[in-house]
Amino acid sequence: MNDIPAIDTVRDYLTGLQDRICAAIEAADGSATFIEDNWKRTEGGGRSRHPASRDTGPSLGGGGRTRVLRDGAVFEQAGIGFSDVSGTKLPPSATAARPELAGASWRAVGVSLVFHPRNPYLPTTHANVRHFRAMRGDETVAWWFGGGFDLTPFYPLDEDVLHWHRTAHALCEPFGGEERYAAHKRWCDEYFFLRHRNETRGVGGLFFDDLHGDFDADFGYLRAVGDGFLDAYLPIVERRKHAPYGERERQFQLYRRGRYVEFNLVFDRGTLFGLQSGGRTESILMSLPPLVRWEYGYMPEPGSDEARLADYLRPRDWLGEAAA
Repeated sequence: MNDIPAIDTVRDYLTGLQDRICAAIEAADGSATFIEDNWKRTEGGGRSRHPASRDTGPSLGGGGRTRVLRDGAVFEQAGIGFSDVSGTKLPPSATAARPELAGASWRAVGVSLVFHPRNPYLPTTHANVRHFRAMRGDETVAWWFGGGFDLTPFYPLDEDVLHWHRTAHALCEPFGGEERYAAHKRWCDEYFFLRHRNETRGVGGLFFDDLHGDFDADFGYLRAVGDGFLDAYLPIVERRKHAPYGERERQFQLYRRGRYVEFNLVFDRGTLFGLQSGGRTESILMSLPPLVRWEYGYMPEPGSDEARLADYLRPRDWLGEAAA
C-alpha cells in the first residue's frame, strides 16, 4: 500500500484551501480579519503555543494553525483550522469499527471550519475535509478520506436550501453523479441527527468517511468538496448578510445555537477523536458559538416564523421536491 502519493500532497492542498477560504470570508465580512495561532502537539497530548512561528511542517506529534475571526460586521465568530497530527496508537474512537488497526500508529491532516454569522437570517455552516493514514512501522496499512459540508439555518429560505443542494449535486457529478450525491446526502442527514431531539441539525448537505477506493479519484472528490464549499455558501452570505432583524430573531438564533452545542459535545466523532487523541482543546472546541442560550420547555408560537423551522429539520429530498 506504500505506492500511494506522499501525504504532503494532501497537506499542501489543505493549507492552500485554508488560505483561500480565509481570504474569501474576510472579503465577505469587510471588517474583521482572521487571527492565526500556530501550535505544536507532542505525543501524549502535551501542547505548546508558538504564536510567532510560521507553519514549517509537522514536528513530533504534529501541529497546526488555527485561525479565528471575531466580532466582524457579518460573522460573530468564524473559525477554520488546519491540523497535521500523528500518534503512536490510535484512540478507541478510531478503532471501534476497525479493530484490526488497534495499536497502529497514525497521521491525520485536515481542515475544519464552523462559521457563526451575526444575522439570524444567515445560516451557520460547517465544513471539513480530512485524510487519514494508519501505519505499522514504515508501511501504510490503511488510508482514507472523509469530509463534507452542512448548513444550519434558523429562518430557512427555500432559495438558499436549493442553492446549497444544487451546488452539492453538481460537484458530485464527475464522481458517480446522482448515486454519489444521494448516498452522501443521506449520510449527512443520518450523521447530523440529534437523536434526543428527533431532529436534524440543519438542512444537510454532504458527508462521507472511510473513502478508500482509488486514491487519485478519492482525492479529486475531496478537492471538489473543499473547493465547492465557497460556491455553496458565499451566494447565501451575499443575499442574507444585510437582512433586517430584531431582538426576537436574535434571541431565537441564540436559543437554536444550543442545538449546535448539544450535537458537537454529545455526538460529533471529530470532537471525540480530538479529545481522546490528546488534541489541542481550544482548536477542537472552536466550533462552539461565542454566545448561546437555553430555555426550559420552549415552544414556538404556532404559525410563527420560528415554528416553520421544524419542517426543515428532517431528511427531505430538496431537489426532488423542487422538481415536482
